Amino acid sequence: MQTTTQFNPVVNDQKVLAAIAEALQKIQFGSVEITLHNGQVVQIESKEKIRF
Repeated sequence: MQTTTQFNPVVNDQKVLAAIAEALQKIQFGSVEITLHNGQVVQIESKEKIRF
């Protein structure tokens, strides 16, 4: 399962931190990748592994 959330580069830091925290809370196994462009967060991508 892969979820990608894209942001406008001018959003404030509080929204970015909230989105990162939400991505971390939603997964048990996997990764969260934060993409930067010119020093601004432009994308947060979550990859979740489902284990049986």
